[in-house]
Amino acid sequence: MLFSKLLVTSMASVAMGQGLTQMLADHPSLSNLTTYLNLYPDILSNLRSLSNITLLAPSNMAFQTALNSSAGAMFSAGDADMITAIFSYHVLNGSYSNFNTTPEFFNTHLMPGMYANVTGGQVVEAISSSNMSNATVTFYSGLLQNASVTANGTFNFTGGVVHIVDDFLQIPSNLTNTAVQFNLRSAVGALTAANLAEETDTMMDMTFFVPNNAAFQAVGTTLATSSPQDLSRILRYHLVNGTISYSRDLKNGSTLVTADGLPVTITREEGDLYVNSARVVTPDVLVANGVMHIIDGVLNPANQTVSAQPTASTGEPAFSDASSASSAPFTSGVPSATTSVDTARPTGSASISESGSGMGSSSSSSAGAMPLKTGAIGAVALFGGAAGLMNL
Repeated sequence: MLFSKLLVTSMASVAMGQGLTQMLADHPSLSNLTTYLNLYPDILSNLRSLSNITLLAPSNMAFQTALNSSAGAMFSAGDADMITAIFSYHVLNGSYSNFNTTPEFFNTHLMPGMYANVTGGQVVEAISSSNMSNATVTFYSGLLQNASVTANGTFNFTGGVVHIVDDFLQIPSNLTNTAVQFNLRSAVGALTAANLAEETDTMMDMTFFVPNNAAFQAVGTTLATSSPQDLSRILRYHLVNGTISYSRDLKNGSTLVTADGLPVTITREEGDLYVNSARVVTPDVLVANGVMHIIDGVLNPANQTVSAQPTASTGEPAFSDASSASSAPFTSGVPSATTSVDTARPTGSASISESGSGMGSSSSSSAGAMPLKTGAIGAVALFGGAAGLMNL
């Protein structure tokens, strides 16, 4: 028994003492990643120089899946900026071996620049299916694309931790492109009509409460006749500028000041999350410059006191004099979704929970759309010097 404990301790010490190159080479399921990195020594050198990181290492199966998707076309085209960004997004800032059953959000090395506009680096969401040692850990990225840690797929190395994952992460795209893929066509059309689309796509550190099509249709007669200025005022009441608030950051009874300068009130009751009287139906959709929460009602800056009605079949209307339109407004000319999005979270996890600070602590979707550039000026921090070597 004592010999077994000594053997386990010895093996752990060897693993901790291994460099990244040896660690990757010792795992056959990472042979594609190892081969790829060896083709570009500058990239590998930059990665090896980092410390206190968590590498989400795509498995051979992840590479095979990617090559059969739009990402595969990107690799073949040799889009250096995007390849650099993808690698950066798979490196978490900090060493993390274990994860919680409530959502945690971890900054990555995809820093503000061409593909992200989030202070401290674009984030990845992580959820564990249980507190058991055999729990499944799933990471969520753009369009809720998910990648799970493979069985026995966690290892230590001298620079931190490696988790082998079964798919590539999807870099979050801008708000309007993401909203299209979630079939939020009324919201995209309304932002365009109010001349806010470009502004919302390029702002930094944003929280967006985005009504679904049914919500817009329910007040369609009022909104359809609004001037661009009035529509802009209404839509700005759905934007929180300069603060990224994930679902677990939204505390019961708290308020957030919107881009209108007016507050919205957060309510939590019976497991549901509300913004004024609108219920959050899909939380924590990552976008290039923050997070989007999909809600079932349009917020009204002229009716800030309207409150959540958790026990009622329908919420208290924010627009008391509005009537429903025959179809969802503002959808003319707005493109349709080109991919399916799965909004499910792992069984055993809380998709809308209130716990902790919202950032992680140390210790499937078929989406295939590629990210759009944010328009911000700047280079991706990690692997930036190796961009010219990406000639796949």
